[in-house]
Amino acid sequence: MRMRAAVLRTPDGPFAVERVALRAELSADEILVRIAGCGMCRTDLAVRRSAGRSPLPAVLGHEGAGVVVRTGGGPGAAVGVGDHVVLSFDSCGHCRACRGAAPAYCDSFAALNLFGGRAEDPPRLTDADGGALAPRWFGQSAFAEYAVVPARNAVRVDPALPVELLGPLGCGFLTGAGAVLNTFGAGPGDTLLVIGAGAVGLAAVMAAGAAGAQSVAVDRHPRRLALAEELGAVPLPADTAGLAAAIRAITGGGARYALDTTASVPLVNEALRALRPLGSLGLVARFHTPLPLDPGTLDQGRGVRHVCEGDAVPGLLIPLLCRLWQAGRFPFDRLVRTYPLTDIDRAERDCDAGRVVKPVLLPPASGR
Repeated sequence: MRMRAAVLRTPDGPFAVERVALRAELSADEILVRIAGCGMCRTDLAVRRSAGRSPLPAVLGHEGAGVVVRTGGGPGAAVGVGDHVVLSFDSCGHCRACRGAAPAYCDSFAALNLFGGRAEDPPRLTDADGGALAPRWFGQSAFAEYAVVPARNAVRVDPALPVELLGPLGCGFLTGAGAVLNTFGAGPGDTLLVIGAGAVGLAAVMAAGAAGAQSVAVDRHPRRLALAEELGAVPLPADTAGLAAAIRAITGGGARYALDTTASVPLVNEALRALRPLGSLGLVARFHTPLPLDPGTLDQGRGVRHVCEGDAVPGLLIPLLCRLWQAGRFPFDRLVRTYPLTDIDRAERDCDAGRVVKPVLLPPASGR
């Protein structure tokens, strides 16, 4: 089938909305989804820095949401035609991690999500000249009007919800909220430090509030700090001079948990210094340089670990976040600004400049 999609051809070039061909024959475990909206995530933009490790040209986009228009007819399918779905990351479903309810640590995570999909998959996307485009970015490639995805990636949601806005629940918002609710298990009386008030960080702030925990948000953008404060966090500018001492004063001796979304070495060390004894730091951003830790930062039982996709089982956490939003306890829509898919380059510029927290791209088929 022919459709429009945003194609990135070179690491330093613009996106281009092109007519592409999608091979829409479905295997038993696949579904065809009409994309209503797709969030733009930092991981999409990180392809520009991947130095050839990610396949280009490609259709990116991995925070898709939409309506199922066809299924492969596999037995026991969890979704059917007409269902509204949020798409999340791909996983194999049968390795030890997947069977242990930890699909974000799937043995095949990198191959399935970052490097073009399963080796046995036939070419899925081609451009107008017949040239192959890298398929299935995070099992989706959802900067497009349609996507063929494994049914395992799709989470059914209430059709009364604005499906075009829900895509970021599949990755960015899932990661921040999952770190708080799953990795840390934060609850009433706990204190959370969030370094970086972007989509992941502000999702963590909202989840902390929903769980009854206090949060402190650190960022260099005043507008994001103001939004963090509106969402219930104590705002602090990202000036490392005296930062740990200020956080210890605010939290009455130090935060129990900290989440870094910046990969800033000085801020990571300040975050560790700001933890109380036995405190935990979670890292979600990818470091491109070594991470030297200052002497003493891991004293008193403090720990540090990487957190992938919020340690989430998407089929459990995404419905929970939807219910929290309906109850007014996770107002993720306040972080979203929508753009037509044709304005994808403007959305990227606004994201880089901090003018928007979470861009959501609306394909022409969404009717917007």
